[in-house]
Amino acid sequence: MASNKPHMNLVVIGHVDHGKSTLVGRLMLDTGQFPAHEIERFKKESAEKGKGSFFLAWVMDNLKEERERGVTIDVSHKKFDTDKYYFTIIDAPGHRDFVKNMITGASQADAAILTCSAIEGPQAQTKEHIFLAKTLGIDQLVVAINKMDAVNWAEDKFKEAVDGVKKYTKLIGFKDEKVQFVPVAAFSGVNIGKAAPEMAWYKGPTLLAAIDNFVLPNKPTDKPLRLPIQDVYTITGIGTVPVGKVETGLIKPGMNVHFNPSNKSAEVKSVEMHHEMLPQAGPGDNVGFNCRGLAKDDIRRGDVCAPTDKPATVAKTFTAQIIVLNHPSVIAVGYTPVFHAYTAQNACTITEIKKVVRAGKEQEDKSFMKNGDSGVVKIQPTKPMVVEKATEFPPLGRFAIRDMGQTVAVGVAIDVEPR
Repeated sequence: MASNKPHMNLVVIGHVDHGKSTLVGRLMLDTGQFPAHEIERFKKESAEKGKGSFFLAWVMDNLKEERERGVTIDVSHKKFDTDKYYFTIIDAPGHRDFVKNMITGASQADAAILTCSAIEGPQAQTKEHIFLAKTLGIDQLVVAINKMDAVNWAEDKFKEAVDGVKKYTKLIGFKDEKVQFVPVAAFSGVNIGKAAPEMAWYKGPTLLAAIDNFVLPNKPTDKPLRLPIQDVYTITGIGTVPVGKVETGLIKPGMNVHFNPSNKSAEVKSVEMHHEMLPQAGPGDNVGFNCRGLAKDDIRRGDVCAPTDKPATVAKTFTAQIIVLNHPSVIAVGYTPVFHAYTAQNACTITEIKKVVRAGKEQEDKSFMKNGDSGVVKIQPTKPMVVEKATEFPPLGRFAIRDMGQTVAVGVAIDVEPR
């Protein structure tokens, strides 16, 4: 059974049309997760819709709109096994309209596969996704240089793409030894699970071997429970079932839990992962849990489940260290963009700029921040939001700031003033 192996969450990220969903479909297929007759059905249906080359992506893209448009909109979860690990794979959208959903996906992951097309090399979103992955706490990457079949398996095209991506991973602070580069052709399945005669020049691991090189992250089971809610379902005969990923601590049946900022309490009746009941779940587990005495409308996405005696902190204001990546003009006091942290999305106002560092030097003028600047700012959420210090609960203290359809800045909370 899968769960005897250590469990890891893997997110697949990358620029739109660089083959993320196809790669995920191929991974599922090559690890035996899908019966052959289902794949035949996907092939037939996708061909009928004139999207024949998308059939592998359909393994993940369940929404009808995704199939018709040929793009991934929301985050979906599937599981598969390698020799070493049991993975929950999170297929995240690359299309820029859906980056907010990609942030939710990446915030739940321990490691990432970044797809980059060998035809075009890294694009704007490749860079944005590397930045976001790092901000959201991912520090190990496998970069799948995809579509090698389209460049006739050319080693120089692989090297060119590798150099392009390396420029960003270095800049953003990924350690060289934590980034692996693997040439693949996801559609035809080359170099996914077995060595590719087409690329005799390549001596590294296959994609499946590369993800088995990932190191299991440290599991903070000694800290109080923090479980950001991704969705809330009502299941007939069971009741209200919140779902989300355990970030710290443990959740088990019989526990009394509290949800903030909704300020609701309940007792956990059961916990399950991938339709299997669990005696308890710990950091990294994506679970659904049934609560006694809780209506579906009592809680929502962005709430954080915690023990009743150690509830999650609702911030009146918080102080954060931020880096400005991509703002068309300048950031000043009064600016109110949307902050994306774990599964919450909330407009917040910058009420004070305490420190500005530009080109390595601290500035006297603290009236604004522009691209490339880092600094310390004070922030006030416009509606109640859980924020924890990044040193205590890292996943609840990291955030991305988005505005006008792009990520303008990223940051971490260094101090929180509770409500």
